[in-house]
Amino acid sequence: MLHYTTVAVTVDDNAFILSTISKDYLSVVSLKMTTEKVNDKYIGTEYKSMDCQYGAKKSVITDGIVDDNYDDAHIIQKIRKRINSGDKFYSLEFFPPRTDSGGVNLIARFDRLAIGNPLFIDVTWHPKGNSGGDEVTASLTIASAALNFCGLDSMLHMTCINSTTEDIDKYLRKAKKQGLRNILALRGDVSDSIDESVRHTKELKYASDLVKHIRKEFGNYFGIAVAGYPDGHPECSSYEDDIRRLKEKLDNGGDFVVTQLFFDAETYFKFLRDCRNAGITAPIIPGILPIQGYNSLRHLVQLSKLPVPQRILDTIESIKDNDEAIRKFGIVEATNLCKKLLASDDVPGIHVYTLNREEAVVKLLKRVGLWHEESIYKSLPWRPSANGKRISEDVRPIFWASRPKSYVHRTMMWDEYPNGRWGSSASPAFGELKDYHIFYLKNTSKKDELLKMWGEKLESVEDVYEIFTCFVSGERNKYGYKVDALPWSNDALALETLFIKKSLEYINSKGILTINSQPNVNALPSTHEVFGWGGPNGYVYQKAYLEFFISAERFKTLLEVLPNFPMINYHALDLSESINVSNSDHHQPIAVTWGVFPGREILQPTVVDPTSFSYWKDEAFALWTNQWANLYPEESKSRQVITAVVRNFVLVNMVDNDFIQGGNLWKVLDQLFSLEADKAVY
Repeated sequence: MLHYTTVAVTVDDNAFILSTISKDYLSVVSLKMTTEKVNDKYIGTEYKSMDCQYGAKKSVITDGIVDDNYDDAHIIQKIRKRINSGDKFYSLEFFPPRTDSGGVNLIARFDRLAIGNPLFIDVTWHPKGNSGGDEVTASLTIASAALNFCGLDSMLHMTCINSTTEDIDKYLRKAKKQGLRNILALRGDVSDSIDESVRHTKELKYASDLVKHIRKEFGNYFGIAVAGYPDGHPECSSYEDDIRRLKEKLDNGGDFVVTQLFFDAETYFKFLRDCRNAGITAPIIPGILPIQGYNSLRHLVQLSKLPVPQRILDTIESIKDNDEAIRKFGIVEATNLCKKLLASDDVPGIHVYTLNREEAVVKLLKRVGLWHEESIYKSLPWRPSANGKRISEDVRPIFWASRPKSYVHRTMMWDEYPNGRWGSSASPAFGELKDYHIFYLKNTSKKDELLKMWGEKLESVEDVYEIFTCFVSGERNKYGYKVDALPWSNDALALETLFIKKSLEYINSKGILTINSQPNVNALPSTHEVFGWGGPNGYVYQKAYLEFFISAERFKTLLEVLPNFPMINYHALDLSESINVSNSDHHQPIAVTWGVFPGREILQPTVVDPTSFSYWKDEAFALWTNQWANLYPEESKSRQVITAVVRNFVLVNMVDNDFIQGGNLWKVLDQLFSLEADKAVY
């Protein structure tokens, strides 16, 4: 805690300037502090450093005391900001999957749930399953993937039962290396102990010991949450003793509390009052379980010895053979409980135990008004990684727009990430992407599903044209199946693509095989529901962009018409780069998305970088083979069709610099089609 002597204070409606002298650092610091007025007294909620000899650090200020023990990577900071603003939040809990395919599906679920903007997620710890290992099913692997590749602030559960301090330190060092900054410290269930005879010989017997150890060995690197039990821990001698133990965990370094699930709002409010009376001031987040099945509820009750209201037991018993009725009942019960809790100023948010389910969780969050998809929550056009190492990253090449996890994977070893400008990058060091089997890069569809979408049998390249066209149009392919994904995109078309959908359908049907695009945008509000990003009171802009495969023979004809469009920049590469044609500076990036915001430099989060395009080209061509051609037998006609595309096509990107009028990209392709038609006649 750094104590400052105030030299001068100027107060306005909601902010003031502090000129202070740090007693610890003997440096002068000027701060602009956001405030709120409480009982005729201004209380600071956060500040932005305006001039600091030793560099800026974000902190929480209360009554003139700056807490520099935490930074924005700690969940407690995010919770405090929400408490100060009165903006309710939610978080989600998951358990690691049992199989590798389950890991692929869970990451896809993270991506879908991330749309609703949870404050954080957490992943449970299972000592029997090697939670600290490298397997897809390991807790640490899942939490790291959510953080780094799904952009979700992630908290890793960690238990100390049957673990030495050496075990714990090994796991924590690994978590630190992977960017995880938050731990939920738990004792763990006795039933999880591998050897009961040695359990009590370990150094860490209780969660309070684990919290104390983490603080001793890692200081404030990790934010630490602890568990609270509104009905009392079943193994504790009394409810009052359990609250004393909770206070001990917090006194040893815990930041906030996540409660065990409960079914009655008054249970939580009584627990909260008792905690406050015991001197506990930390935030206490209520844990909520939407009941989703008869057997899962029975198992949880037996495991945790939770008291369940008789009315709930009676209702569940009467519909125990109707899973759908139980799910509906569970959502209604959880909704009513959450509404009672969230109506109180003492409840900053809720923590939802998902059981790795999705539908019930989303319905619950929508019903209580916590599911937010508004663009005001989108800081950039792409979802940033939540790894603190990349916190300043605000520029990326557009090529990986539909494969952001691949981009993060290939740039994980960078020491610094582009901030403000991409710069003139002659040789960005992109890592190799040989591990297409990595679970967070896998297509979520099974082989038989992919064959239905992309064709069980291909006769010619025209069959490929049809698959691309159906992906854009949403219509069924000639085999009667919808094409919901392509190798370059596992997701449906972005909303902004709907503005140019008809044009994309047309050119794909003509053999211009598009894998990336964006329409032009001129000064739309930054809160626009489709194009908005960056927060309120700004304006956003885009240059139209198109990226596609075209046969090398047809590309020659395209080169004949491109000079008619001086506002278009283009770059074309084949796999071997024997074709490498551009009318741009080979080392100069082009900004294709930018935003103008009050009091800030112009932000340019998306660029077309010629050097990066060469790296992307290798990946884009490889996807033809690794995800599509390999579906078919080695000597089959279908594989030969895809292999011929890889061998004979060119990858092209085009940028229309006229972001006001736009339309040049479609015009140049229309001229291509007209010229081809004229040549065919003669």
